Amino acid sequence: MTGKIAIVGAGPSGCYLAQALLKKAPDLEVDVIDQLPVPYGLVRYGVAADHQGTKAVARQFARVFERQGARFFGNVTIGKDVSLDALRDAYDVVVLAAGLSADRRLGVPGDDLPGVYGAGRLTRALYEHPEAEALPDLGAHPVIIGNGNVAIDLLRLLAKSPAELDGSDLGEGPGHWLASSGIETITITGRSPAARAKFDPVMVKELAKLSDVAIEVVNAGNSAEPAEAKRLEALATISGQETGARRIVFRFGLKPMAVEGDGKARAVRFDTGTGEEVLPCTSVLTAIGFQAAPGLPRDVLIGDALDAGAGRLAPGLYATGWFRRGPRGTIPENRADAQALAEVILADLSPDAVRAGRAVLGAADNIVDYAGWCRIDKAETDSAPEGRCRKKIATRPEMLAVAVTRETTTC
Repeated sequence: MTGKIAIVGAGPSGCYLAQALLKKAPDLEVDVIDQLPVPYGLVRYGVAADHQGTKAVARQFARVFERQGARFFGNVTIGKDVSLDALRDAYDVVVLAAGLSADRRLGVPGDDLPGVYGAGRLTRALYEHPEAEALPDLGAHPVIIGNGNVAIDLLRLLAKSPAELDGSDLGEGPGHWLASSGIETITITGRSPAARAKFDPVMVKELAKLSDVAIEVVNAGNSAEPAEAKRLEALATISGQETGARRIVFRFGLKPMAVEGDGKARAVRFDTGTGEEVLPCTSVLTAIGFQAAPGLPRDVLIGDALDAGAGRLAPGLYATGWFRRGPRGTIPENRADAQALAEVILADLSPDAVRAGRAVLGAADNIVDYAGWCRIDKAETDSAPEGRCRKKIATRPEMLAVAVTRETTTC
């Protein structure tokens, strides 16, 4: 089967979809487009720097380009370098796999005060995303709102000693920021009871390995339901741990009502279910989910969808991953989503030989192909300092300068 398919987004959803399509139809022309000069999206800029085992999925994605024949077009922004309409005219199929990268706001009074930071903003800065804002001063007593895996990742990194980050790809600047943070207490809160928290129990048990913390779990409760019991067992494993001075407190059943402070976040007022409680803090870190960043109009596209459940948005236009279903599911879950969508696309596909395909991208400046990414990857791994697996190139101009060199490089 032939046909020209463009996938917008080179993160896990986009790469899994390219993999699934080319496995079933090796003669397809599949182009994976990303606004960054580098592929793999969430794997590079969202997965925690100390979780290199999770990041290893990038090796699987590399085979999509090296063996299955997909093409990578990095540093291409839809709406700037090429319009979505032009892309749809040029390809038989366009798939939006752009993910969700903007932090969801709390939606309570004071959530825009200085000192309130989304987890996405912080992790992009920690993992040296080229468009990240500077890392802020969190003060001695940050409060984390949310208790899913993103919140646990952030908590773990804030609580680790410098030596515990060996083997990661955390950069020198973020490493210095963590080491000099001056954090004394981290309180992590969630709306739900402990038994219904969103975290993976394995992630919580990992906190037992921290060498310089004292952990307290407040009112975890009980449950006989197996999945809930596993969460409670994980919390029991870490509760009472006393290996150091930095204090971690888990709180549950707290619904945010307002962030309070005169010109800066100084406290969070919660509804406890039986009354109100005010927790003083020096900063508020929100980890309550993500929404679409400015750019592709997700709400409009999904709202007008022909069959959003199957991934169809309009004739020849599809969506997958978080862009389709919202910020739910782990990286492996996106694989099943992509495989299901590949079946839908191939059943719908009606190739038109006159479509221009990748020629529509010819006017874009400084496109980075897969070989360019390989040069960036080599430069980063070759320059890794002691205790790190790579030294990320943190700015777009530096990436582009490395990508366009004439050096022959293979990944």
